[in-house]
Amino acid sequence: MRFPSLIPLLAALALPAPPAPAAEPLGAEAFDRYTQGRTLYYGFGGDLYGVERYLPGRRVIWSFLDGRCQEGRWYEEAGQICFIYENRPDPQCWRFELGPRGLTAQFENDPAATELYEAEDIGEDMLCLGPDVGV
Repeated sequence: MRFPSLIPLLAALALPAPPAPAAEPLGAEAFDRYTQGRTLYYGFGGDLYGVERYLPGRRVIWSFLDGRCQEGRWYEEAGQICFIYENRPDPQCWRFELGPRGLTAQFENDPAATELYEAEDIGEDMLCLGPDVGV
């Protein structure tokens, strides 16, 4: 009785695994399902960048961690999630992907632009100070 050669099988096992398929951008429904009711901290280059609270009705509150919070809303356009804030009416659009470590966001879907990532929960509440008060 002859057995098939194991050499082709071993050679196939030694080949590198094919690259993982590129993650698809999150559409509005998937983004809303993941974010609604959560407060997410975002990092950039190893530092905390900002925090955003996701509310029902596609509303958000953003802060650069300075106590100043901006209310806004988001919508989907051309495969990106775009945000408009009360102090900045021009849309800020990001390509969001969901990976094993959470969200990543690439500004304007440009590989050379800012890329944020969901930072670990730092165990603090989002701080929003009241409006500036004069004397």
